[in-house]
Amino acid sequence: MPDSESAKILDKIGIFNPDSIRGEFSSPYTKIKNISAYTDTTDSTTHAVINLTFTHIDSLNKIKAFAASDFSLKDGAEGQKIFSQFIPPIATGFGINGNAYHVSYKYTFGGDIITDNSTGKDGRTLIWDYSLAQIGSGKTISVTFRPFKLKETPPWIYALSGLVLLIVIIFLLRKKKD
Repeated sequence: MPDSESAKILDKIGIFNPDSIRGEFSSPYTKIKNISAYTDTTDSTTHAVINLTFTHIDSLNKIKAFAASDFSLKDGAEGQKIFSQFIPPIATGFGINGNAYHVSYKYTFGGDIITDNSTGKDGRTLIWDYSLAQIGSGKTISVTFRPFKLKETPPWIYALSGLVLLIVIIFLLRKKKD
């Protein structure tokens, strides 16, 4: 549809209104940090960007908008994690061409990616881009990755601490003899 017509329809439906978005993405287990909605006039697309924080990926399953998404993060082979998400079917009809509309998912993973079923990559960011027709009765996106290890205390710190402790004990014992 021409941009002016689609903007009127979206305003009436309220899909890209920050207040309606807040209602769909609110949950006791998540915190919404920012919501922005905008129309890109260069390609007549409308976007909503929602920044949320949460303690565990499973808590996203408690959000109304993600109720059927079945987010999961499980242990895989030694040192690996397996992330998956179900993309539920999106209703089309009423003259909506399922090939004309696309949904994109972008995830950046903190680790080495082992396997994935993404449609595109940009470094550690994986992109799944599907038309509504491709989603059909639903799709599952998944990735297996090896998370980066948290910074650990180097062994030489322990050795140096032990040496300093040993010197202090020797010094105290010698002083006690005097």
